[in-house]
Formats: sequence, C-alpha cells, structure tokens
Amino acid sequence: MSEDLTRRRLFELAGKSAAGAAGLSLSGCLAGTGARPEATLPASGGSAGPPFVSRPDLTPPRITITQHRLGADSRYIFLNAPYSGPGHGGTIIVDPHGEFVWFGANTAAHHRMNFDVQSYNGRPVLTWYQGLVTGGFGRGELVIADSSYKILQVIQPVYGDLADFHEFVVTPQDTALITVYRRHSGVDLRAVGGPSRGYIISGVIQEIDIATGNLLFEWDSWDGDHPPVQVTESYQKRGVGDGGDGSLSRPYNYCHLNSLAIDQDGDLLVSARNTCAVYKVSRKTGKIVWRLNGKESDFTMGPGSKFWWQHHVRPHSTGRLSIFDNAANGPAVNEKQSRALILCLDTDAMLATLDKAYIHPGQKILAGAMGSVQLLGDGKVFVGWGTQPHFSEFSADGRLLLDGDIEKGDASYRAFMHNWTGHPTELPAADARHRAGGGATVYASWNGATQVTSWTVYAGKTQTSLVEVASARRAGFETAIAVQSAGPYFAVQPRDAAGRPLSRSAPVGIA
Repeated sequence: MSEDLTRRRLFELAGKSAAGAAGLSLSGCLAGTGARPEATLPASGGSAGPPFVSRPDLTPPRITITQHRLGADSRYIFLNAPYSGPGHGGTIIVDPHGEFVWFGANTAAHHRMNFDVQSYNGRPVLTWYQGLVTGGFGRGELVIADSSYKILQVIQPVYGDLADFHEFVVTPQDTALITVYRRHSGVDLRAVGGPSRGYIISGVIQEIDIATGNLLFEWDSWDGDHPPVQVTESYQKRGVGDGGDGSLSRPYNYCHLNSLAIDQDGDLLVSARNTCAVYKVSRKTGKIVWRLNGKESDFTMGPGSKFWWQHHVRPHSTGRLSIFDNAANGPAVNEKQSRALILCLDTDAMLATLDKAYIHPGQKILAGAMGSVQLLGDGKVFVGWGTQPHFSEFSADGRLLLDGDIEKGDASYRAFMHNWTGHPTELPAADARHRAGGGATVYASWNGATQVTSWTVYAGKTQTSLVEVASARRAGFETAIAVQSAGPYFAVQPRDAAGRPLSRSAPVGIA
C-alpha cells in the first residue's frame, strides 16, 4: 500500500472490501411471578442464524469455558477477535463462565485490536485500536471509552503517521504511549544480503498528551546517523512472512516493535519481535540502556530464560519481567510450546534467570504471533495464547484453574482479566415471539450492562398501556422469559440486586 494514501482514502478502500478483517496478515426464577426463564440461544455466529433474538445484529464468535476450577478468578475476561470467523470480530467482554457481557463489532474500516481496561482522569476506561491491519502492523487510531461505552478520546500520531495496534499505554500523567511503523528509504542492507539502497520499516514510539494531542517524546529504532537498533540484530529473513526484500513494495520489517511499558524507574521497556530482544530506552535521552536477549544481549541468559519472537513484555517489582515467549518461527529448536515467562533481572551482575514458566498442560500450543501474560495477584497468571484461540488462568503453582476457547477461525491479540462495571446509555433490547399453546416468549438483553440480576416484563394491548406481567432472573447475555400474556406489545426492564430499575426498553410488537 502506498505511503501517501490518506486516512480517508485508506478507509474508503476498506469499506469496499469487507474481507479486510478476514485478510489480516499476522506472521433462574423469582418467587411469586409464575414466570420461568428459558434457555437462551447459543452464543455463536455460525450458520444457524443470529445468536441473540433480541440483538440479531450481534454475531460474536463462540466463547467456551472448557474448565473452571475452584479458585478461578471472578473478574471479567476481555478479548478481541480481529478476524471475521463465522460471525463478526470485535471487542468482547465475557464473564468467567463464558457468557457474553459486551460485544463491540468490527466494521469494514474499523477492525478492533488490543482491547484493555486502563485508567484515565482517575477512572477506569476501555481502550482499543481501530483501523486496518496489513503486513503485520496497524494503520488507524486509538480509542478511549468510558463505562457507558461512549468514546471519550480518539488519539492519532503526529507527523501524518497512522497508529499501530501493537501498543497503547495510558500513563498516570494522562499521556498516551503508542507505537507507529515508519518507512525509511536508502538504507544499506548489504550486511543482511540486501541492496545498498533498500527500504525498511522501523518501530517508532510516540508519547502524546491526550488532552492537547501534543507530542512529548519520540523514539525511532532507525533514527539519525547511528540508529539505536541495527538491521544486523534482526532474525527476520528478508522476503519471508511480514518482512520484505528491501524493495518499495516489500520493505524489510527488521525490528517489529510489539510492546511498550514503563519500567520501575520511568524508562521504557520496548519489545522487538524480529530481533528477539527487549530494549531499555532512556526516556530522557532516547539511548538504549541495555538489551535483553537477542544477538547483542547485555545480559547473560540463564537456563530456560531465552525467548524467541516474544510479545507483551511487562515489568514488575523486584526486578521481574513477564513475557509471552512465542517460541515459534525461528531458531528456538529446543522449544516445542509457547510459554508465559517470569524472568528475574540482576542488573548488577547483568544476569537474567528464569523464575517461572507456564505452558498449557493439555494442549501443545505454539503461537506464531500475538499473545499476552498478565499477573493477577496472589501469584495467579492469566495467559492469552495469541494466534492459537485459547486463554488460560494458572495458580501460583502452575495448576490450570480456568481454560477457554475462542471459536475456530478467530483469535485474540491479547487476553486480560479485569474488574469492570458497565452501564450503557443505549436502551435494553426486547423481542417477543408467540408460544405454542398461548402466551409469548419475551427475549431481553442489554449489551454491556454488568449490574443486571433480573428482568421484569411488561405487556399490554397498546404501547402506552403496558403493565407488569412477569419477572425472571438474568440467564446470560439474553434471557428468554415465558409469559401468559399475548400482548401484543411488550417491554422489558432490567433490575439490579436490590430490585432497583436500571432502564427500560422501547415497546415491541409480538412476531
């Protein structure tokens, strides 16, 4: 894709091809009511038709929790399915039993990636990337949304760049640390068997003030006369995967930044997939303080501590790092499975040692790309297995507590567990269908609501004469409630644990 395409033109092209998402290139009953809830339809986007009667527009991939042991975390699970699969990709929140809470669907121009919960202006917010994904990197923008799912901020890089999906960190100072991929021409690639004047893609970090959009800091892996990261550090073969042959049409993606984090001292930890290295970058000078792993490691790598084609590097107290070790697509001849690693760094002795490694005990998972590792507290670890459509929670001693699958054909760039309270501003949804033998089945849902524990059903002969006829406990994303009334008009009202009404749907006619 030509570098001088404007964002508008880029999204126009995406709108002409809905296949863009599929083409991502990535190397009970309340007492006294007389009503009962019926089983809702399965949460699947397959050929059986829309999964939710009240929200036929929502067709998320099926999420299945295959194991849920005592001790598993009770927080919500946050996923994003960038591919289309049988249904639609998008941002997804499910409960620990796999029941949908919220689905934000992709559009032709906006494929969502890197879905997370962060803090902005002292409040929890949702963050994600939206745009296109091509050649292993993103061309779009970054979004902050509040607990009602209303977009608060859209963040774009400066200098005409488009945002990449790999990283988006909202700092305690309400700035945004983001990644950008940038082309450079006239690069001497002879040391890696390329032309004397070739093209490369570098990894760029920008720190942007969210309120003003001003650039506060920039670092480019190929900046100035003495680039911080040399092409000779790369393990990526030219012309293979998301790399290139050094030509304008296929620039050499020698670095491939894929995660960014603030270290304990305020400097940056930068993960570069294609050099199999983590760089500590001074936030003051932009200079590399040290390299971990890769061809030019400043650390001696202890037994089991080496990693290959890694993702999602995060610092923790006492000199620990969590890393998703993909262990795929390269020289990792002794590694047969992707791993969630916790390393200990001794920066005096410059020694990296393996603290813990987590692998899936029941499946041989080898993820070619993507992936994440989250430390939950009490020693628990939550792992997203990247291009392999799975996510898992482990106890401190490595026992598998929770295990989940995403519908085949989908995957999640990262996977997280968070506390979350969602209260949508949109109205709840309702639908009503005739029941054999009389009465109706009323379907109720409210996309994104987390405080609903029961539903009240109203019915009447006109839209303005509705009276309460039944209630039932919430039973998943969509609750189906059998009522004796024939309506023909119905509405539903969600209530919280104290019985307080939270909202009310518009009236609907029976189908």
